Amino acid sequence: MTHSIEPAPTIAPSKGLIALLAISCGLIVGNIYYAQPLVGLIGPQLGLASNRESLIVTATMLGYAVGLLFIVPLGDIVENRRLLVLTVSASVPALLLAGSATGSHLFLAAAALTGLTSAGVQMLLPLAAHLAPDRIRGRIIGNVMVGLLVGILIARPVSSLMAAAFGWRAIFFLSAGLMALLAIILRIALPERHPRQHHRYRDLIASLIEIPAKTPLLRRRGLYQAAAFAGFSTFWTAVPLLLARRFEFSQRGIALFALIGVSGALVAPIAGRLADRNLIRPGTICCLLLIALSFLIAAWGGLAGHSVGALLVAAVLLDAGVQANMVLSQRELYALSPSIYSRVNGVFIAIFFTAGALGSSLVSPVLGRAGWLGICLLGTGLALAALGYVFTDPAHAKPSRRSPDQQTDRSPEH
Repeated sequence: MTHSIEPAPTIAPSKGLIALLAISCGLIVGNIYYAQPLVGLIGPQLGLASNRESLIVTATMLGYAVGLLFIVPLGDIVENRRLLVLTVSASVPALLLAGSATGSHLFLAAAALTGLTSAGVQMLLPLAAHLAPDRIRGRIIGNVMVGLLVGILIARPVSSLMAAAFGWRAIFFLSAGLMALLAIILRIALPERHPRQHHRYRDLIASLIEIPAKTPLLRRRGLYQAAAFAGFSTFWTAVPLLLARRFEFSQRGIALFALIGVSGALVAPIAGRLADRNLIRPGTICCLLLIALSFLIAAWGGLAGHSVGALLVAAVLLDAGVQANMVLSQRELYALSPSIYSRVNGVFIAIFFTAGALGSSLVSPVLGRAGWLGICLLGTGLALAALGYVFTDPAHAKPSRRSPDQQTDRSPEH
């Protein structure tokens, strides 16, 4: 294989291009979450037993995980625009199949394919990093990340509102149309990017084990975000149940609560600027403290205070802390070799996404045994455990954070 230096960009991408990347992130990532609040509608209509309805979410998540590990890494060897457009285009038939499925097996297959093709969202972030000059890379990643988190947060309330108005199939047909339009826009608007190194696909996939094994930074940032995202998933899985049972919220009320919580995503550009000023470590500490604080406020609002306002403040602070920590993590990870951006991003997302799925799976048993207080203690404990891990990182030493490929990538050819 050969490696060559990839020149760093000196001119910042246009605001219009950054806005397109952010909007694309939000639209694509929504495909992963649309079905989550609809399982109670989809399952009975397709003949899926109540104890198997969660397979709808599981199939989508498994498809997404496969895409992260086996499609996203192609961004390190395949021209990026073509790969992204093909992946987005492939989501159209998957979504149409989901919307028109008449049986559970067909729908589950469509859900898995939808998750698989939704991995295209994780091609956009490395592309944004490639296009950004180093001096403002954190700011640009933060701006694009706003779109990603907004997409995650509003997908569920939007699908709930669509289902209430037009039936559960409508959201899949609507998204299929949006994906078709988006593929055309991306094909026209995105610049080409040809990776400078040549790997065999087999070696590329094998490196998914080698890179985290030899890159302490990836393992550390992955664990920070795993703790944060597990708390995030736990909260957003449990709080709709609390709002419905204790506060007697309707489905529309829960959707409105989630929409207001989106405002926490606005912190992303601020986190990017902190990262560009080399304030990643203090920023990480603040993020984890903010997450812990949010769960303490949530405990007060859900128990002693019975305050929806306190729960809403907690939701905004939690979203802000998780979002900011992700921006800080990706800004630091994208200081590694450009030749492995896609693989590093895929592994990083897979680490904390798995933790998020685990956090969601714990909600039912924790609520059953310890109630809302148990949920809040779990979230606080995760944030404080990650905070403790931060302080095991040498604060003043500057250990080598090179990736396995970085040494060779600095030379003209190997």
